[in-house]
Amino acid sequence: MMRLITTLITLRNNHHMTQEDLSKIVGVSRETIGRLERGEYNPSYRLVYEIAHVFGKNVEEVFFYQETDD
Repeated sequence: MMRLITTLITLRNNHHMTQEDLSKIVGVSRETIGRLERGEYNPSYRLVYEIAHVFGKNVEEVFFYQETDD
């Protein structure tokens, strides 16, 4: 099984940004950001791109998939 892994928490904290702050910038709910950070939500490419852009990163620097034993 593949699981979405993200560096979002680290990036957000490094930019002194709350989940609410980021959610307002990219136009989703705070709950969506939380689910992304926990690996519970597979975002659209548009959202992935917008989040990466907020932090000045490539998509691959923010999101990647990892094989799990689930």
